[in-house]
Amino acid sequence: MRTPTSAPLNPVKSGRRHPHDDAPDTAEAFAKLSDMPDGPDRDVLRHDVVEAWLPMADRLAGRFRNRGESYDDLRQVAAMGLVKAVDRYDPALGNAFESYAVPTVTGEIKRHFRDHMWTLHVPRRVQDLRNRVRFAQHELSGNITGRAPTTAEIAEHANLTEDEVRTGLEALESFTALSLDAELPGSDDGYSLSDALGAADPALDVVIDREAVKPRIAALPERERQILYMRFFGDMTQSRIAEQLGISQMHVSRLITRCCHQLRDEVLADAA
Repeated sequence: MRTPTSAPLNPVKSGRRHPHDDAPDTAEAFAKLSDMPDGPDRDVLRHDVVEAWLPMADRLAGRFRNRGESYDDLRQVAAMGLVKAVDRYDPALGNAFESYAVPTVTGEIKRHFRDHMWTLHVPRRVQDLRNRVRFAQHELSGNITGRAPTTAEIAEHANLTEDEVRTGLEALESFTALSLDAELPGSDDGYSLSDALGAADPALDVVIDREAVKPRIAALPERERQILYMRFFGDMTQSRIAEQLGISQMHVSRLITRCCHQLRDEVLADAA
């Protein structure tokens, strides 16, 4: 059975008009809470105050529908923010509870999105730009028909620079990420994002090695340079090289082996 201090709160409004039409008159309950010591009676009254303001928390959660999070989860986050507001509210300051609770609950929901819903880490400043751009787009869409608002129009409406608007628009695309297995738009053959990813070009290593060995080749005697050029750039066989230079194929083989070992040792020594 309830104690006298925990009687159900009456949602009937006091003489002061509240921003929310069905806001309960909990001024007396908050005054009691501030004077009551910790204990079962205070816990029951605190629970009743929270329960009385839950409709407001649900409405605030409803403002964030269709943003990638379920409404039930948003209601739970809003309820957590409401509990914080009830625990931290000081009626002695003279402010109405809703004027403190609304930003507290809204901040808790926004913090939930920032900490748990963003796929990519986005700085707070960029998140703020994203929100301002999104709100401006929504408001301008009601006045512009047949096309999307331009960057310049959004910038003027949101009091931002066009560069800031572009940053906000980019952040709008960072809220969620597509799977690499997602099919590309307009693709009828199952072509996915992973198929469009590039890979390291193994020829880059060849370029690096070629640049490293170039000055060493230039320092070789002319005949050795000519043999290496004919073998590796002219794709000539050792027999043809030997025939063209008038030397034996075995001698060509020894020169190629000796030059390659020399070049490798010199390049490795430079790297060390």
